[in-house]
Formats: sequence, C-alpha cells, structure tokens
Amino acid sequence: MSAPGLPSLAEVGADLLPVTGRRRWLALLRPYAGVGLFVLAAWRGWWWLTPLLVFGVFVAVVTVTHDVVHRSLGLTARQTEWALFAMGVVLLESGHAYRDTHLQHHRLFPSDDDPEGYPARLTLLGAIAYGPVFLGRLWWWAFRRAAGDARRRAWLLVEAVMPVAVLAGGVLLWPYTPGLLVYAVMAVVGSWVYPLLTVYLPHHRYGDDPLTQTRTLRGRIIPAVFLELTYHLEHHLYPQIPSHRLPELARRLDPHLARAGVRPVRVI
Repeated sequence: MSAPGLPSLAEVGADLLPVTGRRRWLALLRPYAGVGLFVLAAWRGWWWLTPLLVFGVFVAVVTVTHDVVHRSLGLTARQTEWALFAMGVVLLESGHAYRDTHLQHHRLFPSDDDPEGYPARLTLLGAIAYGPVFLGRLWWWAFRRAAGDARRRAWLLVEAVMPVAVLAGGVLLWPYTPGLLVYAVMAVVGSWVYPLLTVYLPHHRYGDDPLTQTRTLRGRIIPAVFLELTYHLEHHLYPQIPSHRLPELARRLDPHLARAGVRPVRVI
C-alpha cells in the first residue's frame, strides 16, 4: 500500500529496518517459552492460568509470523520456510498458508480475491460465526494456488496433518495427562477469533484509499499487551518494518497522518 503525501520508507524508517540477533532470537523463541510455561502450569495443576498463557502464545506467534512473512527479521529463504513451519505448528496452524494469503491481503485488499480480508465485509455476528472455517478456507485457497509447486504443497500438507496428529495424541495421552489435549483444544478454538480480531475490527467500514482501509490504536497498555499488533495502519503502509519498531514508526508518522485527517483510536 502507498498513500499520497506520506514519506517513502527510506525517508521515514530506513534506520528501523535492521534487526539484531538478540531481537531475532527473542521473537522466535518467545512462543516456545509460552508453551513451556503452559507445560509447567499444567504439571502443577494451575489450570486457571492456562488460558492466559495460551493468549500470550497466540500474540507471540501472530507477531513473529507477521515479521517472518514480510522478511523483516533478516532470515534467509531457507530459514524463512522453517520458521513458518515452526511458528505455525505452535498453534496447530499452517504458516505457509498464512504467508500466501497474508501477502495477497496486502496486495489486493479489499478485493474479492483476498480470502484473508473477506471477514471485513461481514457483519459483526458474521465475522464471529466465520471463525471455525476461516483457517480451513485460507489453507484451501493456498493449496489450490500452489498447483504445480510440489514443495509448497508438501509444506501445506504436513501442516494440515499436524492438528489432527496432536489432537489424536492428546486423546491417547489423556489417561496420563490432560495437558496436550487441553492445549490443542484451546489452540483450535482460540483461532476462531481471528476473523473478528485480526480482520473485522481493524478493517470494517473501510474506505477507498490506504489511509482509510484500516485503523491504528494508540496507548501504553493495550499495544504492549498485543506486542504492537494494534499499529495496523502503520503495518499496512510499511510492512517491511519489524513489529517491535512500529511504535517509533507511528511517532514519526503522526504529523503526516494528522495532516491527512487520520485520527488514531485511543486506548489505555
């Protein structure tokens, strides 16, 4: 996306592009640290804590996968393929399907050929009801688009098998520990909020130009809790910039957005 009157990436954020090795490893390992905390909580019987931990895992995975998809973490092509798999498998999702559909979303929203952006055209209740089929439809769209590409289809098929295998393993292990099945069910059911939280709320009532097709939320607590995912407009305008640098990008863009009449939504 590009918008008239906004500075180029080189002008506004070239220095925001580099990612240190420490930051890269933090982003990639954070989801697995969350899984480790879930295992600890399940082992200790702290089931009341597990929904919060799974929420944290979701936020960590979505944030880092965004950066992997947009090649903003400095990974090689081979590392990117494995990172997509490694991040997706944490939540029993297809990282490769997400890459295909998310890049399409950035290219074409709000086109009819944007399966990820489709919930933005639904009602609130429609977006909620769409949750259980959302990821399946994204996967099928990506699989059809990968016709003739055996490597891409292999990744997609392996990732499609993972949820079934983990759920089956959770059932088999239930007499010994309920942890695996509880985690798997939370991951699957938790993904049902994607159409609402990641598409409908940021994009509904979208306008005709890049500055009005999505929103940005500003604050101290909510953006931090969501690891800067609330800076959705900034991400769409400059997707090459890694997530952890979006607050600084937003600060630099504030005068330009104000002149364009864009008013960020204020949250706590």
